[in-house]
Amino acid sequence: MASERQVLFWAVAAGLLFIALAALNDILLPFVVGIILAYALSPIVDMLEKRGVRRGLAALGVVTLIIVVVLLLVLLIVPLLVRQAQQLFQALPGTIEAVRGVVENVAGEGLGQNGKGLEQASGAVTDNWQGLAAWLAGSLWTGGLAVVNFLALAVVTPVVVFYLLVDWHRMVEKIDSWLPRDHAPTIRKLARDMDRSVSAFVRGQGAVCLIMAAFYGIGLTLTGLNYGLLIGLMSGFITFIPYAGAALGLLTAAGVAVMQFWPELVPIAIVVGVFMAGQALEGLVLTPYIMGSSIGVHPVWVLFALFVFGYLFGFVGALIAVPLAAAVGVLIRFALDKYLDSSVYRGTQPAAVPSRADTRAPKGQP
Repeated sequence: MASERQVLFWAVAAGLLFIALAALNDILLPFVVGIILAYALSPIVDMLEKRGVRRGLAALGVVTLIIVVVLLLVLLIVPLLVRQAQQLFQALPGTIEAVRGVVENVAGEGLGQNGKGLEQASGAVTDNWQGLAAWLAGSLWTGGLAVVNFLALAVVTPVVVFYLLVDWHRMVEKIDSWLPRDHAPTIRKLARDMDRSVSAFVRGQGAVCLIMAAFYGIGLTLTGLNYGLLIGLMSGFITFIPYAGAALGLLTAAGVAVMQFWPELVPIAIVVGVFMAGQALEGLVLTPYIMGSSIGVHPVWVLFALFVFGYLFGFVGALIAVPLAAAVGVLIRFALDKYLDSSVYRGTQPAAVPSRADTRAPKGQP
């Protein structure tokens, strides 16, 4: 009965948390971003505190540095990205037409009916692109900034990050004091496992995304590709989506390269080579040395979490999907270990001892 009450308690708590997230979804963005940033920056503040800097001063210095970096990015890079994004949206219908023309020229008459289908599909996309762009912009606005606009995000988030960094260890100690005493060691172990798994994503994958964004942005810009900086940065920032991030960036860059450079093949090959080199850098160097093998989350599980939480909670859900997927993965492995070690799996009857007749070798065998 005690175990049943505990299961009921945690099920009700999880249900209430889910309802609260759904009800408050429109105002959670600055707090969710603040929690993620505080979690990622806490080790830096801890390091400064060990070197003799007061924690409040260390937190203030880290937050100030982040604000300065963001302001510099907004002043120097964001206007260029906005201009390239506008140009890319205007040129995308022409890019689709150019890629279709190249495919038709290469394949020739062999396309047959497929060529007509390709022409109709590309024509439909081109004709409806303005409406698609307007729908996308409206969705982003209503989903992310209808209630919490950019000013609220810029003002509230630094305050949340500062106070969380200052009180981080006190909050952890307070939560630890609330744990049920009988289960406190197990919960602490699960929390440590979750911390290792989540930090591999939040800190490790964050570092990988920044490095890949710089690599793709600089590489594509040096190739002379139109909108290279925008495509490169976006490709790097979405590398946390397994396979899909790199594939989307490659397809976009290759399409723009075909429109810009065709029929010259060398520049197109160089653009594709930048992505191939980026994948080699990420897979062979960055992921093993920065993230290590402590992730423990299958890429398919990450994709599933992104789709589910993005569908349920919008942009906020997409932000928390990967950390929650890592944490839930730890809980699932713990539950599976308990199941494999329980009588439900092992059974309650003792294993049958084989008789001498059962162990006797068949005729004709030693």
